Amino acid sequence: MAYIKFKELTKYFDFKDEILEEDLPDYTKEYVENNEKILMGYKNSKDYVVFTDKKMILFDRDTLAVYYKKIHIIPYISISTSAINFKPGKVELLFSLDSGYQLHVNFIDMNHDKKENIKKVYKIMMKTKI
Repeated sequence: MAYIKFKELTKYFDFKDEILEEDLPDYTKEYVENNEKILMGYKNSKDYVVFTDKKMILFDRDTLAVYYKKIHIIPYISISTSAINFKPGKVELLFSLDSGYQLHVNFIDMNHDKKENIKKVYKIMMKTKI
């Protein structure tokens, strides 16, 4: 009997800069359906995250290979448990997915207003799940 353990998505993402919808790269918008609304986008030096009203899309680019990227599409309905953690200057979103994967999305250098924006998106994510 073969046993395969696959938990690749257990990963930490750190995002710092909010990015407006019109400033998102075109390839990020390709994964947003016509009936979806982009709520917020964030970036760091190499990765992007886009929150729509139905799913979260993570663009995980490899720093060594410029053209290599993984794209994780996570419908909110597939989130089994979640938590939002507020720390000084930081917000952490912690997710357990139905598949058993764990995901941590961190936002750094956050002031009060930026934390409130993330809190609003988090509430939409959890309402979509119901």
